[in-house]
Amino acid sequence: MTTALFLTIINAILPILITLGLGYVAAWRRDFDSQQASILIRLVMLYALPLALFTSILSTPRAHILSAGPLAGLILMAMLGVYVVLFCLLRWVMKRRQSEAALIAMTITGPSVPFIGIPVLGQLFGPSSAVPISVGSLVMNLCQIPLTLILMNHDQQRQQCQHEGPYSWHTTMRELGGHLLHSCKEPVVWAPMLAFLLVLLGIGLPVSLTHAFQLLGHATGGTALFASGVVLYARQVRLSLSVGLMVLGRNFLIPLGVCALAFAGHLPTLTMQEGVLAMAMPSAAINVILAMRYHIMEREIASVLFFGTVSAIFSLAFFIWMTHS
Repeated sequence: MTTALFLTIINAILPILITLGLGYVAAWRRDFDSQQASILIRLVMLYALPLALFTSILSTPRAHILSAGPLAGLILMAMLGVYVVLFCLLRWVMKRRQSEAALIAMTITGPSVPFIGIPVLGQLFGPSSAVPISVGSLVMNLCQIPLTLILMNHDQQRQQCQHEGPYSWHTTMRELGGHLLHSCKEPVVWAPMLAFLLVLLGIGLPVSLTHAFQLLGHATGGTALFASGVVLYARQVRLSLSVGLMVLGRNFLIPLGVCALAFAGHLPTLTMQEGVLAMAMPSAAINVILAMRYHIMEREIASVLFFGTVSAIFSLAFFIWMTHS
């Protein structure tokens, strides 16, 4: 490993470790609790992250946006394709409860691209990192989260209304449409889509306005990581076989699969690097929120967040070394 590559890995990983540690210490000192952390995450999701994605995409060359099809395909296969396969295996082969199968599939295939991706990919790829971060955020908010909510709601309704007969697919499709419509109203969804459209049309923003948006946008990565550190302390985590398997799948197997697909498809080096590292992020904090909301596998999913985030320090270093060698 060259000195330059070693310094690149350190510069990308060290902010994660320090900021997560600060959040963990703040929770230990009782300066912040999980409720206050959720407020910080809300700030990130509604304002800081949309502004960061919006300005980053507008700073990305149009040619790079137009050539992002293979990268978007890799991310879509890794997040949505593997989600469907995992859910089917868990539900009908391993006979897991529908809500558990959906939550496990979401935990394994839902990386924390919007949060940890900002400091890591931004350090490695600069403004072009907005493309994998935006694609990952769109797949998660437009596909994974609505689908998971539908499956978990469907299971919950079926458990509560067994005496009323089977839960109709008409109701399920109506719920799906409602969740998709709600997702499209979220700033983290429509802001990057609007930025993509402006780039394709050749429309930019004045430099002064871009800098104004970036002031809050720059707070995205640090605020989200700090809040995640608070959440990690607040939950009682425990290592188990199922937790270890979920961390292994999220942090190692999926990015390795993306790397294999990129090599098999003879994709450009930059596309391979961005795709692999975007999918090497640990599990997203939204999975813990879903587990707490439906009171399903709360400790297990929180444990995946904790051990996955800690082990990501090493797994990310490995994949940065591998893709840059």
